[in-house]
Amino acid sequence: MTDDHQSPTKRRAISSLARIIFSLFVFAVAVTLIYGGVMLLALDGSSYYLIAGLAYLLLAPLLLWRKRFSIIFSALIFLATCVWAFYEVGQFSYWELLPRLVVPAIILTLSLWVGATFPGTSLMTRRMANRFGFAVFAALIATFIAAFYPHGAISNPVVASKASEPKEPTADTPENWEYYGRSASGTRFAPYTQITPENVKDLQVAWTYRTGRRTTGAGAGVDENTPLQIGNVLYSCTPENLITALDGDTGAPLWKFDPKAKTEEHVTCRGVGYYDIDKDDSLSAEVKASHDNDQQCRQRILVSSVDARLFALDAHTGALCSSFGENGYVDLKKGMGPTEKSKRYHPTSLPVVMGHLTVVGGWVRDIVAGEPSGAVRAFDVLTGDLVWAWDIGAPEGKDATADDHQFTLETPNVWTIPTYDKELNLVYLPTGNGPPDYWGGDRNAAKEKYGSAVVAVDASTGKAKWVYQIVHHDVWDYDLPSQPVMYDWKSADGEKTPVLIQTSKTGNIFVLDRRTGKPVTEVEERPVPTSPAAEGEHLSPTQPFSVGMPTIGVEPLTEKSMWGVTTFDQLYCRIMFKDSVYVGPFTPPSEKPYIEWPGLLGGMNWGGISIDENTGMMFVNDMRVPLRMSLVTKEDTSKFKVSTDEVPGFMGTIRPQVAGIYGGVRIDILQSPLGVPCNTPPFGSMSAIDLNTQKLVWQVPMGTVQDTGPMGIKTHMPIPLGMPTLGGPTSTASGLVFFAGTQDYYLRALDSATGKEVWKARLPVGAVAAPLIYKSPVTGKQYVVISAGGMSHSPDVGDYIIAYALPDSAEK
Repeated sequence: MTDDHQSPTKRRAISSLARIIFSLFVFAVAVTLIYGGVMLLALDGSSYYLIAGLAYLLLAPLLLWRKRFSIIFSALIFLATCVWAFYEVGQFSYWELLPRLVVPAIILTLSLWVGATFPGTSLMTRRMANRFGFAVFAALIATFIAAFYPHGAISNPVVASKASEPKEPTADTPENWEYYGRSASGTRFAPYTQITPENVKDLQVAWTYRTGRRTTGAGAGVDENTPLQIGNVLYSCTPENLITALDGDTGAPLWKFDPKAKTEEHVTCRGVGYYDIDKDDSLSAEVKASHDNDQQCRQRILVSSVDARLFALDAHTGALCSSFGENGYVDLKKGMGPTEKSKRYHPTSLPVVMGHLTVVGGWVRDIVAGEPSGAVRAFDVLTGDLVWAWDIGAPEGKDATADDHQFTLETPNVWTIPTYDKELNLVYLPTGNGPPDYWGGDRNAAKEKYGSAVVAVDASTGKAKWVYQIVHHDVWDYDLPSQPVMYDWKSADGEKTPVLIQTSKTGNIFVLDRRTGKPVTEVEERPVPTSPAAEGEHLSPTQPFSVGMPTIGVEPLTEKSMWGVTTFDQLYCRIMFKDSVYVGPFTPPSEKPYIEWPGLLGGMNWGGISIDENTGMMFVNDMRVPLRMSLVTKEDTSKFKVSTDEVPGFMGTIRPQVAGIYGGVRIDILQSPLGVPCNTPPFGSMSAIDLNTQKLVWQVPMGTVQDTGPMGIKTHMPIPLGMPTLGGPTSTASGLVFFAGTQDYYLRALDSATGKEVWKARLPVGAVAAPLIYKSPVTGKQYVVISAGGMSHSPDVGDYIIAYALPDSAEK
């Protein structure tokens, strides 16, 4: 035969093969939907998937037998799916409609094209089928392109109060970044105006420093460090407490100190403390005079290390302060119980300096009864002597400073950062729970009172002045994750109230009078479910809900809100949801799989908030990842591999939790087999709240899937889904919010008035630290600095500290 005679034959063969393959594809879709649809219907879920599966089961042979009615039938299936999808979603919502409509739209497109080749199809019908097919295909392309634009943002500019004029640094807002949150108040507000929303696009790398931290091997840790800035010197730490002083204009190292600190769990350093004896007005003139001849360590860096030591360094040389403790070190493990060489106890946050004292809390493993003490202690910054301890189990009058003193085991701990109020002489302690975390049937009165609470103690004596509990009888690991932030609250009549703002893993934001601990904004005690409960448990019948402030990311889950990239993983997520216990917020832990939402990672986590002190605008990031959990009895623990990770994962592991009849807790992210969370995006956002009106002004998804994706495979596509966030924001007087704690590797700047992204810079690896912003006293340059060491659990780990600044020509 000639080629002319072969071409039609080949075309028919190709067309026939395509029809058969497509028919088999539709058949596979049908079988999958029928199988999953039956399971979902048996759990009293949606009937759509079973009905759609049966419809596609009829469509497959119609296509295979080249029945022209298949075109109409496929269109009817799609139209019915559209009606169901819009009815179920109730509005046009891009991310909610995507998994419901894309697969049916693909099947419709291919049905039109395949059907156009059927014998006996008129030329007009063929043309119409092809045209409609291309129209649907064009809509699919447009849908894909739309994924690269943000969806789900909230904007309420009318509720924002009028901004005031920016103020330059004063005695109340000094030039130095002296604390974790810049000032003692913790607002993480940089009162500078050199970098603006208009010129931020011109930012460029000013210098890069490589810390040399260990980036491989077990226990390498996560870089959560925000350096301090004193004058023109930055002080940074690595997860294993390698301390470096850097020149603020060049990034050149001035000195290094390595304490050779190592531990096995929760390895991190969020920052260091700073003390200057010459500026300390808590000391008498006589005490200061006694140190006049000792010029070493008049300014010192204080570090609480991951192997549970507290040490002091000369801020100018990096040498150990020999008069502090024993040759510069204090052993924080002393009297704390079975620490196992710091494996079960060590600090995870920096020492907070309060006059000539520094207060230190600690992380506790939270697995079994008899874990180390959660006592919080204050030490003299000059000598290292223990001055007081807040130990809720200690008898009244017991001397905690005695050499042989043993602190009470398994008490609520403070693993995040306390806040010191100099004027009221109070230090505010955000507590966790007395271990174990997920069962509290035998908790004593002290644990019940002080767990997951803000506790104000006298900064001179450690005596408790007031306590306000955020979560009652916490069995969800909702320990307070972030530094309480001090702010002067203005009422409608202009009266000021000194308040404390505490974020929580539950998505609630509490505003308390820091003198008394009483709520300033409305809080309601609402009934919460108490069954089905774990054996031997006694849950609180109510929980506090902060209704006077916006809540972030707490919309209750439903079967309809289950999400997926495709119809199939959405169906899987629906089945998982319906096969779990979920009765709203504070769903009780039980042996049957239950859903914890928000999850134990938040809500809001350790990064905290930033407040623009000029405008009263508060910025907070969050994550939205539900967990599917279950308590495992001691008899059944042998069926699982044990992991001490906070979220062990899907590989049949459990986290030990020895309590009552239980020996562990299984903690899995509620996600599809693709590794995508089952809740509707965004999975993380940045929100702005006007503290003058207590209203949400804007909320935007934060982060793209560029450096992550289904099954952990990087998509390399900057789709702004909004990903889980860690770290915290930093705001400036010029109207910017800088943030880097996204799953993709960027440092971003947002317009603080609108949330619009106005600049971003690609980082070599991810970053979870909060940005540092300062103005050099030598050159006058304003710098934005970020520690980029990799996201938690990311395979890409680094050791970068990167500073950005405007080019000389762009500075004002």
